[in-house]
Amino acid sequence: MRADAVKNRQRILDAAAVVFASEGVSAPIDVVAARAGVGVGTLYRHFPTKEALFEAIVLTKLIDLVAAAHAGADAADPERALFAFVELFAAEAANKHDLFDALGSAGIDIKSRCATSIEELEAGIDRLLGRAVACGAVRDDIGANDIVGLVIGMCQAAERMGGSPGSVQRLVGVVCEGLRANGADR
Repeated sequence: MRADAVKNRQRILDAAAVVFASEGVSAPIDVVAARAGVGVGTLYRHFPTKEALFEAIVLTKLIDLVAAAHAGADAADPERALFAFVELFAAEAANKHDLFDALGSAGIDIKSRCATSIEELEAGIDRLLGRAVACGAVRDDIGANDIVGLVIGMCQAAERMGGSPGSVQRLVGVVCEGLRANGADR
């Protein structure tokens, strides 16, 4: 892609993430285009359907989470790195649940479409966990799948109970406490 096309694509993704987070997935595409400062035709050249835009947002966030997991895996404080990542993951999952629902309603299996990124995310989480376990801060019977399941389940439960982003963060605190190894400093 030309440099201007790359910039337009990123502006569209950034604008769409903001619009869908504030107005929901039913927000019109022209609102996204206007916020991005591009025409609707430009938006559709990059993303031929609304679902393609949803998918791109989800994939971009997955890539960002993978990068965050890998960056945290080399942090000086493994416990803090793991729990900071869990907080970030929960915040992103809570903000993107409606995109997953919309993709599912459209018959798009995002899990299979993003399988490589999901595998990379789980590998990054395993590295974070491994370092936190090695320093004695976290239980040794938890895996990346457990973390993913806990975060997604927690976000779904908070949503069903009408919870706010603050309630998700409180639940993250409870989950993190449950991940600590017996006798770890609190």
